[in-house]
Amino acid sequence: MLALQSTQDLVQLDWTDMALVSACLLINVALSFHYGLGIHKSLVIAGLRTILQLTLVGIILDKIFQVDHPWLVLGIMIVMVILAGSTIANRARHSFPGRWLTAVGSIAFPAFLMVSYGVFIIIQPGNWADPRYLIPLMGMLLGNSLTAVHLTMDRYTQALVEHRKQVEHLLALGASPQEATQSATRDAIRTGMTPILNAMVIVGIVSLPGMMTGQILGGTPPLMAVRYQIVIMFLLAGATALGSAVCAIWLRRRLFDPRYRIDARLK
Repeated sequence: MLALQSTQDLVQLDWTDMALVSACLLINVALSFHYGLGIHKSLVIAGLRTILQLTLVGIILDKIFQVDHPWLVLGIMIVMVILAGSTIANRARHSFPGRWLTAVGSIAFPAFLMVSYGVFIIIQPGNWADPRYLIPLMGMLLGNSLTAVHLTMDRYTQALVEHRKQVEHLLALGASPQEATQSATRDAIRTGMTPILNAMVIVGIVSLPGMMTGQILGGTPPLMAVRYQIVIMFLLAGATALGSAVCAIWLRRRLFDPRYRIDARLK
C-alpha cells in the first residue's frame, strides 16, 4: 500500500512570477507572426483561459478539500466525466445519432473503474473519499482517456465513411458487422492506445511526468514520487485501453441497425 509522504516547504510563487512565466507564450505569438500562422489571437486567448481556468479550479479545490464530503466529491467527478464526454462529442469529425451518449459512456466506465481500483486496491487512503486522491486521479485519467476515445471514435467513423461501399458489400455477402468492420475496429483501438504507449516508452528517459515532478518539487522523496507515477501510468494504460475498446464496440452496435445496415445518418 502506498502512503503519501509529508512535504517540505515549497517556494512560494506570487503573481509577479506568474506574469514572468507568461512571457514564454510570447515565443508562440512571435512564431505565429513571423510565419503568418494566424493563430496569435487564439494563443493569447488560450493563455488567458489557462490562467483563469486553473485559478478557478484551485479556488474550488481548496474549498472542496476543506469540506471533504463524499457526495460532493462524487458529484464533481460526475461533472468532470460529463464535460470530458461532451468535449469528445463536440470535437468528433463525423456526426451520428447518440454521439454524446457514446462519448460519455466510453469515458465514464474506464475512468470510474480505474479510479476505484487505484484508490481501493492500491493506494488505500485512510479516508476512501479523500478528494486529494479521487479528484486528481480522475482528472489525469479523464485527460488521457479523452484523447484515446476521441481518436478511436474519429478513426472508426472515418473508416466507415471512407469504406462504406466495401463494408456494405461484405454485409450483403452475409458478414456480420463485427466481421465487416474487423479491420476498422482493430485500427481504431490501436490508434486510441498509441499515445499512452508512446508515453510509457519514453517516461523517465526523455520526459519526467508532471505529477512526479510536482511531488519532487513539493518535497516527496524521488523514489516515492516514482512509485506514484508508475501507479498513474499503469492506471492510464488500463483506462485508455478500456475506453478505446468500449468506444469501438459501442460504435459498432450503434451505427448498424438490426438488419445489418450502416446508419444513413452517419456523415
